[in-house]
Amino acid sequence: MSNEVKIVKEEENFQKNEQYQLTMIPGAFARRLRTCVIFQFIRFIIINIKMIIVVSKSH
Repeated sequence: MSNEVKIVKEEENFQKNEQYQLTMIPGAFARRLRTCVIFQFIRFIIINIKMIIVVSKSH
């Protein structure tokens, strides 16, 4: 097996500019969660419940 470095298309832009060398690129799992409609809907519900709790404590 060779130890070749595989360059992902998104990472090519970061290698050209020194400013972005320390920028983290999300992994495949994180990208999948960010684009999953079901997961986003669940996050939306949880955030709304948290907001309702905070607002109800203040009134």
